[in-house]
Order: sequence, then C-alpha cells, then structure tokens
Amino acid sequence: MEKNRARNQFTPAELEIMKVLWETGGGTVQSVREKLPGDPGPAYTTVQTLLNILHRKGKVKRKLKGKSFEYAPKVSREGAASHAIRDLLDRLFGGSAEDLVMTLVKDRHLTPEKLEHLKQLVEQTQTGRRNAER
Repeated sequence: MEKNRARNQFTPAELEIMKVLWETGGGTVQSVREKLPGDPGPAYTTVQTLLNILHRKGKVKRKLKGKSFEYAPKVSREGAASHAIRDLLDRLFGGSAEDLVMTLVKDRHLTPEKLEHLKQLVEQTQTGRRNAER
C-alpha cells in the first residue's frame, strides 16, 4: 500500500514540474526547466530525471519530437488535487470531510465570507442532485 501511495503522490519537486506542465500544456526538458522557480534553478539532468520518474508513474506522457522528448500532463490538476484531498481525508481525518472543514474553521482558514460561499456551493449541489433525481 505504501508503494501505491508513493506512486500516486507527488514529491515537492515533482509537483513544481507538474505545475509548469499544467500551466503550459507541456514542453521539453529545457522549456520546463526555464519556467521552474529559483535562481539558477535545477540542473537540466535533474529536470530530465524528474520528468522520467513522472513518466514511469504514469503522470506525464511523452512524445519524441526530433531529438528530444516533449512531455505533457497525463493527469489534470483537478484530478491530482482530488486524489491528494482524498488521501489527506483518509489518513488524517478517518475519511471525514466534516472534520477537515471543522479544522479549517477552528484554525480560521475559512472566513465568514468563505463559509457563506461554501454554503451556497452546497445548496447548488443539493439542488442539482434533486433535479437529476427527477
């Protein structure tokens, strides 16, 4: 199970590369490297290694164009976020989304305005479900 979890989770360095791929739609090792934060930034071979790891994990696809590979995200940002949230819920909150939200409220990460917006989203979701059941 730990191997599966490691395969599905991103390391911080992998996540930085995925952010570039999600924002740009894809690119070569060099083009990804140029968009990564830091001065001077990671070495070319480091970015190449991380992209190859992401490819083996099934998170990016690659296509040979001329002499270099072009990499593109195989998973969406939303899909990755959804998976990470489910993992967090399971590991820290026993699967309880309510406990996660209560923690966010207690730690003041959710302002009254954000709570009102969340309430509206819940109401819209419930209305949508009711309409779909008809």
